[in-house]
Amino acid sequence: MQPSTVADEAAIVADAYRGGMRFLPAGVCLITTSHGGEQGGMIATAVTSVSAEPPTLLVCVNRSASMFGLIQQAGSFCVNVLAKEAVSLVEIFSSSARRAERFQTGNWMTSAAGLPVCAEALVSFECRLAKIVDWHSHGIFLGEVTSVSHPRADAAPLLYMDRRFHHLSDLPA
Repeated sequence: MQPSTVADEAAIVADAYRGGMRFLPAGVCLITTSHGGEQGGMIATAVTSVSAEPPTLLVCVNRSASMFGLIQQAGSFCVNVLAKEAVSLVEIFSSSARRAERFQTGNWMTSAAGLPVCAEALVSFECRLAKIVDWHSHGIFLGEVTSVSHPRADAAPLLYMDRRFHHLSDLPA
């Protein structure tokens, strides 16, 4: 039997982590921004509340994503919490090959701050970029919430778990 190395153990833990995270349901968010006439958007499940005073959200963005630099340049972003009917937007915003279709699909509003707001969202949080925390392959974008709108507060949320999209009624009891 070969003695395990630190690298082997790290790979085992990383695989177990990915497998375990499959069972953590998360809301599906569409992060949007606009800078210099260029609009950008990406799907994210690594979004959470940080504090109520001041109201702050965090969004994790891979450095290799085009949104990383765009959010940095814009200094602001919008977190659109998607309703279950917006699953078609997920397909478009998850594919770089479909980048040209992104803001041509669905219903969009432009906020007073110039950010794209998805009319199919349960709630949209406009944020001023307060800080970026570097963490390996990702940046943790801390955004102070400057405005909140509820385009579809009556709708059910879109969730992601076990590599599939769900509605609350679909989840096992």
